[in-house]
Amino acid sequence: MGDVTIRKEGRAGRITLSREKALNALSWEMCLEMESALDAWADDEAVALVVIDAAGEKAFCAGGDIAEMYRRGQEGDFDYGRQFWRDEYRLNTKLAEYGKPIVSFMQGFVMGGGVGVGCHLPHRVVGDSTQMAMPECGIGLIPDVGGTLLLSGAPGRLGEYLGLTGARMGPGDAIAAGFADHYLPEADWPQAIESLCRTGTLNPLTGNLGNAPDPALDRDVIDRHFAGEDVGAILASLRGDDSEFAAKTLKVLERGCPISMAATLRMVQALGDGATIRDALAQEFRFTYRSMTEGDFLEGVRAAIIDKDRSPQWRHAPGEVPAETVDHILAPLGDEELKL
Repeated sequence: MGDVTIRKEGRAGRITLSREKALNALSWEMCLEMESALDAWADDEAVALVVIDAAGEKAFCAGGDIAEMYRRGQEGDFDYGRQFWRDEYRLNTKLAEYGKPIVSFMQGFVMGGGVGVGCHLPHRVVGDSTQMAMPECGIGLIPDVGGTLLLSGAPGRLGEYLGLTGARMGPGDAIAAGFADHYLPEADWPQAIESLCRTGTLNPLTGNLGNAPDPALDRDVIDRHFAGEDVGAILASLRGDDSEFAAKTLKVLERGCPISMAATLRMVQALGDGATIRDALAQEFRFTYRSMTEGDFLEGVRAAIIDKDRSPQWRHAPGEVPAETVDHILAPLGDEELKL
């Protein structure tokens, strides 16, 4: 069995992320295999819909496989990561724009690249174990794979909060934030998938769905503190509050990558009503393209994943990234712009 298992069952195309020991972390090869399957099924009359799930109980997909990207970047090979992102973003676009229904079943950790695979679809199922997050600001990246589009559509200032802090969402918050649609107890998933495959219809998602747990995040507090136009204003708001929420959130933001947070906030605020995944990916690629040469991505990965000293040396202090720096890292790339 490879890292992704692709087959047809009944009237459905089936994609199962099968890299269980690595929490189904998304590799470049997995992206290309999934894209190839989607292309093959697009005009296949025997395939009425597509089901995406994952092996194991711990994770749907805990993110992208960035160790090799780091190694190549350390050697001065920045094109490896840039091409990986181009191909991954093309997959994200095809999933979002696919001409047939796609249903994802997302258990356990759903982070980074896993959000890109499972959360741009019209039918997204979560269960009690679901822990969803976009934690990229902690490693010098930004919530990419179309994450800024999802964050921009979240109610109130929830998107700003989730993007800057990388806070985890259980099933109730994932649905409330617009990252998922349906709650179904995970014991019922095999039967639901079997019915989807057998019937080739979405009827199994209209019955037997449970009531999602209530959201746990305090929207009023989040809206109050994350209403600032820049990270400095958000930090100032939190520093003026002696609550436990403010203390915990402030600690996270002061540890995160300043340039990543500043760019994330700018991108989330820039995507207005009517924005598409292509709009989001285009601006995300400008950041990721420059993230190794002009950002803190390599240092963030070193501190969090390679050396694990949790002591990254960022280029800027929290809340003190010049606006011109953000302008530059998000500026158009000319001939290198993302082409989908």
